[in-house]
Amino acid sequence: MRASRPLETEAPDFIRHPLAPLFAPASVALVGASPRAGSVGAAVLANLSGFRGTVHLVNPRHATIGGAPCYPSLHEVPMPVDLAIVAAPASAVPAIVADAKRAGTRALVVLSAGFGETGDAGRALEREVARAASEARIPLLGPNCLGLLRPSIGLNASFARGAPPEGGVALVSQSGAICSALVDWAGAAGVGLSSVVSLGAAASLDFGAILDYLRFDAKTRSVLLYVEGVKHGREFVSALRALACAKPVVALKVGRHAGASRAARSHTGALVGNDAVFDGVLRRCGVVRVHGYHQLFAAARALAAIPGPVGNRTAVLTNGGGPGALAADAIPEAGLALATLAPATIAALDRSLPAHWSHGNPVDILGDATGDRFAAALTAIAADPGVDAVIAAYAPTLVSEPGDVAAKLAPAAAACPVPVLTAWLGEHSVHDARDAMVRAGIPAFPTIETAVDALGVVARWGSLRRQLMEAPGPASTHFPERPAGAAIFKRAVDDGRTMLTEAESKELLAAWGIPVPAMRPAATREEAIGEAAAIGYPVALKILSRDISHKSDVDGVRLGLHDAAAVGEAFDAIVASARRLRPDARVDGVLVQQMVSRHDAREVLVGLATDPVFGPVVTFGAGGVAVALLDDSSVALPPLNERLARELVSRTRVAKLLGAYRNVPAANLEALTDVLLRVSDMACELPWIAEMDLNPLLVDARGVIALDARVVIDPTHPARDARWSHLAIHPYPSYLEHAGALRDATPVRLRPIRPEDAVLEARFIEGLSHQARYFRFLSAGGHASPEAIARFTQVDYERDLALVALHTDKDGNEAIIGVARYARESIPEHAEFAVVIADRWQGKGLGSMLMARLEEAARHAGIERMRGFVLAGNGTMLALMRARGYELRTFPGDTTLVEATSPAKPRANASTAPQSVYS
Repeated sequence: MRASRPLETEAPDFIRHPLAPLFAPASVALVGASPRAGSVGAAVLANLSGFRGTVHLVNPRHATIGGAPCYPSLHEVPMPVDLAIVAAPASAVPAIVADAKRAGTRALVVLSAGFGETGDAGRALEREVARAASEARIPLLGPNCLGLLRPSIGLNASFARGAPPEGGVALVSQSGAICSALVDWAGAAGVGLSSVVSLGAAASLDFGAILDYLRFDAKTRSVLLYVEGVKHGREFVSALRALACAKPVVALKVGRHAGASRAARSHTGALVGNDAVFDGVLRRCGVVRVHGYHQLFAAARALAAIPGPVGNRTAVLTNGGGPGALAADAIPEAGLALATLAPATIAALDRSLPAHWSHGNPVDILGDATGDRFAAALTAIAADPGVDAVIAAYAPTLVSEPGDVAAKLAPAAAACPVPVLTAWLGEHSVHDARDAMVRAGIPAFPTIETAVDALGVVARWGSLRRQLMEAPGPASTHFPERPAGAAIFKRAVDDGRTMLTEAESKELLAAWGIPVPAMRPAATREEAIGEAAAIGYPVALKILSRDISHKSDVDGVRLGLHDAAAVGEAFDAIVASARRLRPDARVDGVLVQQMVSRHDAREVLVGLATDPVFGPVVTFGAGGVAVALLDDSSVALPPLNERLARELVSRTRVAKLLGAYRNVPAANLEALTDVLLRVSDMACELPWIAEMDLNPLLVDARGVIALDARVVIDPTHPARDARWSHLAIHPYPSYLEHAGALRDATPVRLRPIRPEDAVLEARFIEGLSHQARYFRFLSAGGHASPEAIARFTQVDYERDLALVALHTDKDGNEAIIGVARYARESIPEHAEFAVVIADRWQGKGLGSMLMARLEEAARHAGIERMRGFVLAGNGTMLALMRARGYELRTFPGDTTLVEATSPAKPRANASTAPQSVYS
């Protein structure tokens, strides 16, 4: 079996994307069309003049507009329309949605304002419109949006000024003003756009659905996002990860310095604001983040001209030392590196440049450089195998003609094997030269810094994409048995608490395999002395209270107590201080704890926080009592694996202290990574943990130990559901693991594929016969690229699944002997499937076993129908499909392929089935 052919806009409804009527309509209707100058209806009507399709006008107040007939309602238009653009008053929109359903209209763009932005009444009206569109199953963009542009078909369903040229860059924005500005800029800058989408209030269609369409859209090569906030975290993350694996995505997120959305009760909650979480989300999704409007437009220019990812080794060519110095400063800040030129390149430049050129990178070819000198130097630099990209910067001088430089530089840049970006410093003298470069398709910028920023965007996407495509090693933690925690949770809830005591917190950590010191609670002075003797001196005493979060606030800690007298005095002092400073708090005594002294240990913090949109996040950073002042932390979405955990650590300043220095040995990074993985598992399995601190977590060469712990609970989430819906990323679905036997009683194990299966997957593909590879891939090639292996093994379990069958031989070696997978199609309730069995394992019932388990998993994922393509000569697979009740059909004019479609089956129970990405 093989993957399906690329989707086409004229494909049958079964395989068309549900948003095709929105992005590729054959006919549109403008509801609220108007002849009145200055009205939205008139502006949109003027913009629709270039649409290469049929336009109908709807307004009950007019019989004609500009000589064209105008209908009273959508259902009175003589033919169904694909897309209705609504520019009517907000109060009329619910009736228009009902009319669209009656008329068979297939998509709506609601430009009208007067909804949620106006107050409670407007929000109620917005909910009414969204509910009506959902019940009618009509995709609705808006309301209160600028509209939608698709230059490839001349569609300007907006009131933006002007129309951009056609190209490969798409913009999805929550700001209509940003959309309008990009449209205006693109025409002047010569940057072609595939789509411009203004989400507006996003009452129906939000980022997830739009990004999913752009993933399949052949017109779109890269995507820009302007984000103010996200409503549906899991949908956003799932669609964004899938899109960024295939195409560059750049995001501008505003509100970077807004505070956390709620008062935090732990250090982790205080440190992790919404922006830090969003930054972690984008990083996990492989998306490049920019921090300014000008950087977004610079990225658009670079992505329009550079077709794919590039490395970060950058050469700078300039006719002045100043621009070279500016570039050298900007390059590391953009995530780039100055390339080291090879001796052969230096020799080639010596032959074509004056003796006083800089003899290094940046390559300063002096202020009197001509176009020929620029072109010769560029050709030599771009041929260097250590150079990934070149930035050529020109500063105007009296002895150099900008037009001549542009005329010679443009063809040389077009012929280079690496991307070339240009910067034209100044304005009056270089304006025409910069425009000439744009017309030649060479990126041209007004400053060296913007050119560096633009290249940095493309290089960072290449780096992030490589991370997404890696196959990391297995996580060292996995707890299918889910260690005890329910009893601790119940005890706190029954007591009316939303915070665990320190003793409960450490009991929970110990249950999940995180090292903690020996400890015992003591309610009285005498008990404290007895417990200290049992643990062994020295000990520490800490206030034990269900109501006191930070012990240092009440002087509630005493360290290094060496005898009974010291323990007794410490007990009296701690309890008295707590009662004086917090008379409202319940004081239960003290916690007597083993005194841990590690001379070379570093204090770090590991924690969990809960974001209102994206759910649990894992954080790591500098720890200790000054944690808030140090403000050194990084954030990542669970579930983590070893690579992600190490990358989380590397993004902090304290990471540098974990290595060896002077006579201090390096910290045990394996032990620290293991703690992060266990905390990640806790986030997945215990949704009732709202916040958690392990602070300080001591880490040294011997390992780790959590000296203090604080856990805030959410009583409303006592247990996770079958979909892990509290997480933004669906974790590994261990419940799909299955042990079975073939017809000859050979035991096999079925489970979802994991990233660490990359080696096994490669061996499996290489071991297939020529015929088996041809039947599956329509190719007899015996080698799969690392990128292909990564795509096969790194799946988003929210939307795709691959089940592998594993057999272990007598020597204990495990091998994949069969794979069955599905991938959601453009209609989320539909999926394409494929199955391949290793040659020596065919005819033993493995195909039926894999298909049965795949079908069951698909049903629980909300997939109603699956289809696959089988070569007509693959009799074994056709027989399997018939036996499982699949409908087989061939395509007119193509007898080599047979389409196998599953019989319609009822959805699984809604409590366990994942919802559609459009739900």
